[in-house]
Amino acid sequence: MSHEPEHVATPTADPSAGVGRRRLVTAGTCLVGAAVLAWSLHSEPGSSMFYAATVLLAVVWLGGGLAAGPLPLGEFRGRVPVVLGVGAGAALAVLFVVGALVLRDVSLLSGPVEDVVAYADRGAGLAVLAVTVASGIGEEVFFRGALFAAVPGHPVVVTTLAYVVVTAVTGNVMLTFASLVLGAVVGVERAVTGGVLAPALTHVTWSATMLYALPALFS
Repeated sequence: MSHEPEHVATPTADPSAGVGRRRLVTAGTCLVGAAVLAWSLHSEPGSSMFYAATVLLAVVWLGGGLAAGPLPLGEFRGRVPVVLGVGAGAALAVLFVVGALVLRDVSLLSGPVEDVVAYADRGAGLAVLAVTVASGIGEEVFFRGALFAAVPGHPVVVTTLAYVVVTAVTGNVMLTFASLVLGAVVGVERAVTGGVLAPALTHVTWSATMLYALPALFS
């Protein structure tokens, strides 16, 4: 008597479980990050509380992004997208510097810009630069990394809007506007390159340039 071979079902990983976990982690990180961001920009510029808040913010974004799952660095035309990232950041910086020159004479809008400048102007130079770079990397690892991967459709739009909403918690209209422009640019970079390296380089190049350019313009 012959016996048909028995087919034993083997358990397979449920892909929806990984997506669900990623979304849960990103949602929680968004809430915590928004609160810490508001705290950092309501702290006295250059104070120990300010540095503690900004370092914590970088840790929140970076930790949340990495905890959500693995993230690719990406490539552009078969190469590591260093030139693309730095070039886009430099172009954005030039655009914002020109905008700042115009806003200097608009009293209604110059105030919010000067509020942001105070954090660079009154802090210790290298310390502020270090936390600026760390925060930029952390934000891109989270928003263009973890959150981008967790969004089922239109990730560029969704991550840009999420970035704007989180930044709006600071109450600074110019910082919120900057997050809209920056978020859109790095979101497109993430879609084109398939990774977080180009967005991170763009963010760091832009923010580091503005850190030194804005105080010079508004001093």
